[in-house]
Amino acid sequence: MSSLPLGKSILSLPATQRRRWKPARLQPGLIIAWLVIATVILWAIAPGWFTGYSGTEGIAGAQRLAPQAGHWLGTDQLGRDVYARIVYGASHSLSGALVAVALGLVFGTALGLAAGASGGIVDAVVMRINDVLLSIPGLLLSLSVIILLGFGTVHAAIAVGVTSVANFARLARAEVVLVRHSDYVEAAYGSGGTFFSILWRHILPNSLTSVIAFSALQFGSAILAISTLSFLGYGTPPPTPEWGLLIAEGRNYISTAWWLTTFPGVVVVLVVLSANRISQSLRRRTR
Repeated sequence: MSSLPLGKSILSLPATQRRRWKPARLQPGLIIAWLVIATVILWAIAPGWFTGYSGTEGIAGAQRLAPQAGHWLGTDQLGRDVYARIVYGASHSLSGALVAVALGLVFGTALGLAAGASGGIVDAVVMRINDVLLSIPGLLLSLSVIILLGFGTVHAAIAVGVTSVANFARLARAEVVLVRHSDYVEAAYGSGGTFFSILWRHILPNSLTSVIAFSALQFGSAILAISTLSFLGYGTPPPTPEWGLLIAEGRNYISTAWWLTTFPGVVVVLVVLSANRISQSLRRRTR
């Protein structure tokens, strides 16, 4: 927002310019979303700051305790503190989601950039391969990849990342085509700019804004997908406190110990919704 000239007030401006001087609105939903994401990031970085219990070792005689003062979210069937397991599980879930998003962002953007900037047969071949990937259900493709690679958080993250490459490629290609036909790119070509210099200095930077906003949305989707794979038994093996595995382990006790699945599920939902809310905010700023 530009500053007002000295000696002038908002009322002295034309009506068309006064609209720009509306005070910024506080967005409680966005603030809460950032607080949720910041909290789980701190859980992943320094879990010992938030709990004094172990994420893998149980306490004798404390099996399936309901939420109480000593155990805020109760304990599981082996006497392990549920809150501690959620906190320690943040590092596994978030690191897996980051690997998945990074994989999709790098390879998907590279494919979309190559297709959109080159055009012609390169564009046709890349986008037809992209259409084939998009036609395969994401969960089926993830399961196929993880069966080939093996179980584990890293392999689950790679499987989820592979499924997101096509979405990133499609978005990046659309943005590159839009920027490539803009006036300043045509002017750069007319000034004698080379293909690669224009690609690096003009097309790529102006095409990444929407892709980065989409990566925030994909971050939440990656957490949900990795939790789904862990729930099905294709992710991190026990006793690692991964969020999807926590839900899977507690499903057999849902009638007698509802907190075993409820609280990890609530955390997953909150993180996914927060990532979606942040993604919406970023997309609005890029328009």
